[in-house]
Amino acid sequence: MTSTTDANTDTPGATGTPGASGTYGELRAQLATLTTEAFRPELAEIDRLSTEEIARIMNGEDATVPAAVAERLPQIAAAIDATAERMARGGRLIYAGAGTAGRLGVLDASECPPTFNTDPAEVVGLIAGGPSAMVTAVEGAEDSKELAAADLDALKLTADDTVVGISASGRTPYAIGAVEHARARGALTIGLSCNADSALAAAAEHGLEVVTGPELLTGSTRLKAGTAQKLVLNMISTVTMIRLGKTYGNLMVDVRASNEKLRARSRHIVSLATGASDTAIEAALAATDGEVKNAILVILGQVDGPTAARLLTESDGHLRAALAAVRTT
Repeated sequence: MTSTTDANTDTPGATGTPGASGTYGELRAQLATLTTEAFRPELAEIDRLSTEEIARIMNGEDATVPAAVAERLPQIAAAIDATAERMARGGRLIYAGAGTAGRLGVLDASECPPTFNTDPAEVVGLIAGGPSAMVTAVEGAEDSKELAAADLDALKLTADDTVVGISASGRTPYAIGAVEHARARGALTIGLSCNADSALAAAAEHGLEVVTGPELLTGSTRLKAGTAQKLVLNMISTVTMIRLGKTYGNLMVDVRASNEKLRARSRHIVSLATGASDTAIEAALAATDGEVKNAILVILGQVDGPTAARLLTESDGHLRAALAAVRTT
């Protein structure tokens, strides 16, 4: 969420002197140009409405978000293809944002290991101010481009990495600084914002501007803007993982079975992919140390566990390619 009280010299035209005619005045004028910050007079008395009426209005607002995302699908797809290409070479996917945007990046990154069996270091979420900022705002953290550069340097950024700067306003210095620093290091850069003509999109190789319009509550960009960012991040990580062979069709074959629910899900996925009996599924999972993708290859390819592991390694983890290799031998 963009703060309206942040003083920083990265703000265009900032004088460094707080007050109506100084930094805050300049920043207020800048925020006034953003659609995400616009005031909606027709909702000025929303607090007088019934709870159901407010909920209906909010639901109607939320319903507009997928259409805003749809308008940017070609640009999103191009960014995903470029990301998948880098990750196939061993690069990482790194999200960087402040406040709500940062939290959404951390959330998406944290879901990748259990969903796609990625190493926690493969998809990383950086939030301005560090992990404590997930629950407590860190004063001034979003205002520092230098902090973003330092956070990326700590990860030993490479040219094979992809950095996604996330900011509803598109002007948050931390997100812009992350993209600028990453681009200077040769990494792929994506700028995700919810305002047109944003500085963040301009700084990135791939600018994704999903314009969701004024919020139900003025300036509360965790609402429509946050929903749009979540939808786009879902696309970036999920479709990238599909491109990397982390699925078989629409089956989550790289799931990490770390609890009873996921162990049951693993067996269900092997069943859907193979149609095999429970006995055959248990035997295949036992032969592959519980690896779903390997177990499917054992059953469909009629190979043993070590052979399945070798074929998948040779196929860069793509189950369809490994199956094709079996069928051609």
